Amino acid sequence: MKDISIEEMKKMQMELFELHKDEWKDDMYPEAARDHMLYMIEEIGESIAIIKKKGIEAIMNDKDVRTNFITEMTDVARYYIEVINRLNITSEEYANCFINKHEECVNRNYKEKWKKD
Repeated sequence: MKDISIEEMKKMQMELFELHKDEWKDDMYPEAARDHMLYMIEEIGESIAIIKKKGIEAIMNDKDVRTNFITEMTDVARYYIEVINRLNITSEEYANCFINKHEECVNRNYKEKWKKD
């Protein structure tokens, strides 16, 4: 089984950026994060289109549909990492926030929070 860390993904995306920076012409400025968020949303839309057109059953059982769906989700993750890189968010910052948010969610009483009066 392969696994990849946030830091490894950040480095891979930086390698890709360095390879294409003359063509992409967006530099590594924080302001470019906005565009990458929009690209990420576009890729989310492509993932949603597969769900709508093919359905969950096909994603679970049809190898080609599954591969296409995972590929679109990978594009979402790649643009997400591009945002993290452009805003100079470290892996440590991200991990700490993720862990804190997880603990908050684990300790949240959803039944009480969403209870109707």
